Amino acid sequence: MIKIHTIPAFDDNYIWGIQAHDQSGVVVVDPGDAQAVIRYLNTNKLILKSILITHHHHDHTGGIQALQTHFGQQLTVFGPKRETISGITHEIETQESISLLPLELSAQVIQVPGHTAGHIAYLIEDNLFCGDTLFSGGCGRLFEGTAKQMLSSLKKLAELPPQTRIFCAHEYTQANLAFARDVDPQNQMLADYVRKVSNLREQRQPSIPSTLETELAINPFLRCYTSNIRNRIQQQTGIQPQSELETFTLLRKWKDNY
Repeated sequence: MIKIHTIPAFDDNYIWGIQAHDQSGVVVVDPGDAQAVIRYLNTNKLILKSILITHHHHDHTGGIQALQTHFGQQLTVFGPKRETISGITHEIETQESISLLPLELSAQVIQVPGHTAGHIAYLIEDNLFCGDTLFSGGCGRLFEGTAKQMLSSLKKLAELPPQTRIFCAHEYTQANLAFARDVDPQNQMLADYVRKVSNLREQRQPSIPSTLETELAINPFLRCYTSNIRNRIQQQTGIQPQSELETFTLLRKWKDNY
């Protein structure tokens, strides 16, 4: 059984700490802010053992070198081979399983290009650490990849078990849901989720993790195959999408300018 620690950073980032089997060692995911990690680990008497990186953006990688200096250069840092990231010690280029020693954990690596060219996600037990690919109620912008790549990546994640918990890297949920409500106004499960998230945020609680089951029901970027989304796209843009990819492409462009 693992325990997942939430480490807030910057304005809306989440760094995730993964602790296994009542050990004091942890793995952290996307430590953009070294001091936030060091403070949290010191307060909770935890020891950093390794780092998982999903992609190269600085708010996900900016703390690597300071953490290596603080905890020792022997710190293992996993990251995508297709991206240039200073401090990576183990480059990942395929969809593989990696061992997180000495925590007695393994992570399945999933290739999810789209937000960036080499973006990867990590599945540990039923917990998905997906960086900026899948958000609650949304998905990442296409900075380097194509709409086709991102849709393929999202469909790959959508095939995971529905109970999979989604640990994305940002607290973007309320903004995403405002857009989702505009896209899919008749979705009652979405309306219920909006209220749930609003209550959490009013109490200063994270809206993350979500679950894949929830996202499949409320996230318009996972629902581009539905007639409701296609029809709303036509109403908004004047274009009748002829495919799921065209629907996704138009939806992403709409969100970019929302």
